[in-house]
Amino acid sequence: MTEQTTPDYATTGQEKEPRNRWAVGLTAFAGVLMIMAGGFQALAGLAALLEDEFYVSTRNYVLEFDATTWGWIHLLLGLLVLFAGFAVLAGKTWGRVIGVILAVLSALANFAFVPYYPFWSLAIIALDVFVIWALVAHGRDVAR
Repeated sequence: MTEQTTPDYATTGQEKEPRNRWAVGLTAFAGVLMIMAGGFQALAGLAALLEDEFYVSTRNYVLEFDATTWGWIHLLLGLLVLFAGFAVLAGKTWGRVIGVILAVLSALANFAFVPYYPFWSLAIIALDVFVIWALVAHGRDVAR
C-alpha cells in the first residue's frame, strides 16, 4: 500500500519553498485551542444563562453587566470561536482572519469579565494570545 504524506516542499510559482512543519503544527494546535476555548467560553455562557447567581457581581466596576448579558456574550462569542477553529483546521484563509479577530474580541471580553471570574478569564486570555500569535506568525505555512 502507498502512504499519503504531505510534501516537504510547497510550490509557489516556479520555485519550491520548504514547508515548516513546526509552523503547520502550531497552527493546527491553535485551531484545536480555538475549538477548546470556544467550547469552554460557550459553557461559561450557558452557566451564566442557566444559573443567574453563579457569577458574583462586583460593585463599582466600569463594565457592570448582569449575569444574563455576560452569558449571551460568552455563549455567542464562544460558538463563533469554535466554528472559526474548524475553519483554521481546514486551512481556510478566511478562518485565520476571523480567528484572529475573534481571539482579540474574546480576550477583550474576558478582560472585562476578570472581576466576575478572574482565573477563568486570565486562562482564556492566555489561550487567545497564543492563538493570535500562531495564526499571525505561522498561518501562511498552512495555506501553502
